Amino acid sequence: MATRLPLICLLVSVTAVAADLSPDRYWNTALPNTPIPNSLRHLFTPDFTDEKSTNVQVGKGGVNVNAGKGKPGGGTAVNVGKGGVHVDTGKGKGTHVSVSGGKGPGGGVGVHTGKPGKRTDVGVGKGGVIVHTRHKGKPVYVGVKPGPNPFVYNYAASKTQLHDDPKAALFFLEKDMVPGKEMNLRFNAEDGYHGKTSFLPRGEAETVPFGSEKFSEILKTFSVKPGSGEAEMMKKTIEECEAKRVGGEEKYCATSLESMVDFSVSKLGKDHVRAVSTEVAQKNAPMQKYKIAGAGVKKLSDDKSVVCHRQKYPFAVFYCHKAMMTSVYAVPLEGENGLRAKAVAVCHKNTSAWNPNHLAFKVLKVKPGTVPVCHFLPETHVVWFSY
Repeated sequence: MATRLPLICLLVSVTAVAADLSPDRYWNTALPNTPIPNSLRHLFTPDFTDEKSTNVQVGKGGVNVNAGKGKPGGGTAVNVGKGGVHVDTGKGKGTHVSVSGGKGPGGGVGVHTGKPGKRTDVGVGKGGVIVHTRHKGKPVYVGVKPGPNPFVYNYAASKTQLHDDPKAALFFLEKDMVPGKEMNLRFNAEDGYHGKTSFLPRGEAETVPFGSEKFSEILKTFSVKPGSGEAEMMKKTIEECEAKRVGGEEKYCATSLESMVDFSVSKLGKDHVRAVSTEVAQKNAPMQKYKIAGAGVKKLSDDKSVVCHRQKYPFAVFYCHKAMMTSVYAVPLEGENGLRAKAVAVCHKNTSAWNPNHLAFKVLKVKPGTVPVCHFLPETHVVWFSY
């Protein structure tokens, strides 16, 4: 008992001082006046919300985890002992829980029962202990040869990208953003993974290897065959995250919602900040002709912003960059089949540092640094701005 009591006290102490909140709860704590865009909310697994939290009671008999099924004895018994914490799930298989007193996301209590995206996570925070059960299964990868990312501005367009990449149509000139203007657009033009990829909790995301020097380990972690199309796509994402900055802009690859919030808030502040995404009334809407509706365009911001572009990876990763001299617009659109969209557009006033062979210049037939270059955001991307 003498050895168990200190560990129980440590659990209770960590509960009081550490924070391991679900993503939506973390957002609401950091940004209580900022709604979560649907593009990000859709990346939460149902089990990441507070409604799915599990109640944990600490008593003389150890720690009892109530799974919320209303059955006596149906909870998971957690025994605190000399070797750490043992979770008995009733199936003869235990789960090791590591307890540490370190600071930051790695400190506190963590439970890991499997590979990323397939495991159960137990986090101890101010609100108690939250157990997240990850969905089983792996996102379905559809073989697509990775090409230059049009939202990384130091890349030149490939020979076929102008005609083959649906995202090419998202670029336009600021002077054309007027009511009645018609454009052929598709807002869900994302390739690579089909099916749902989700955010990992920050505590888990920070334990998953990420970086070119760890690429072999990354492939083993996600059971991806070296040299496969999926491996090439993952490699491309990591290279983009590690590429040099364009024109001195600050960039960051967020591997969790929490890290995206922290980066954006660090650049814009948290008192007057918004995050918005394009919303289309129909899921998987095809390429079609849209016109800017008569309600007109609304300027949301005319200074700095943080734009976060969804990357192709087995879990949700966003390439975020702080863009100076940008304007953010809300653009109402009407499709030729009656479909309506609330599009978000970002206009870059200074493109002098972009690759002169970037896709935008090929599409618009302009040169770097001459005119503002705009693009609509695909549905899965998000822009942050202060107001």
